[in-house]
Amino acid sequence: MQGIKPFLWFNGNAEEAARFYVSVFPNARMGKVIPYGEGGPGQAGSAMTVTFEINGLEFVALNGGPQFPFTPAVSFAIPCESQAEIDEVWAKLTADGGKEMECGWLTDRFGLSWQVVPANIAELLQGRDAEGGKRAMQAMLQMKKLDIETLQRAGGLG
Repeated sequence: MQGIKPFLWFNGNAEEAARFYVSVFPNARMGKVIPYGEGGPGQAGSAMTVTFEINGLEFVALNGGPQFPFTPAVSFAIPCESQAEIDEVWAKLTADGGKEMECGWLTDRFGLSWQVVPANIAELLQGRDAEGGKRAMQAMLQMKKLDIETLQRAGGLG
């Protein structure tokens, strides 16, 4: 049983967002679309909630309206095993209106924040020693999309 389930509030485009996220990640699938009924706050028959799954984690997307937009205060981290994986996920999530941010963060076209990072980011930022860690951190602070090789070199690891 999944103990905690991310519940995401969208402004009328929850199903579109869910289908987009399922297209980004290879191990993802759509779940149920539950429509609004008569007398609800949404148009009867339109999607109220949409479930989808990414890498075994179930999400619920709600068409709740414009009251609560996403902010970078909450984000989802995507640990990537290679630079090719970082590049692919970054390109997909920033497509069609997504925005790059510093240090491996981005917002997708729906405004949801993601961190696209190497799986070994903690090791990379520690570097070979304290000076290497400092250089790696300084290198990362200059990046938007993270570059593993640059972080390795800066930290004295490669």
